[in-house]
Amino acid sequence: MFFVKVYVTYKQSVLDPQGEAVKGAIHQLGYEGVQDVRIGKYFELKVKQTAEPVEEVIETLCDQLLANVNMETYRYEIVEMEEEA
Repeated sequence: MFFVKVYVTYKQSVLDPQGEAVKGAIHQLGYEGVQDVRIGKYFELKVKQTAEPVEEVIETLCDQLLANVNMETYRYEIVEMEEEA
């Protein structure tokens, strides 16, 4: 069994209006030193070992479902864990 953390964010070339709104609010609180804010998505998956390598499964899920690859990038971390009873 594998525990996978997937992080999805907008590409640098894509405007992030939600991030800009948060940055504006941070500046209104007086924290002018904050230069940029990017909003993203975070997923946790538990994946059973199959004949297909877990990296291929995660890449396929990210490309086809979790991220819009035209606008977003993703990265992931895979940790092997013990099987659940």
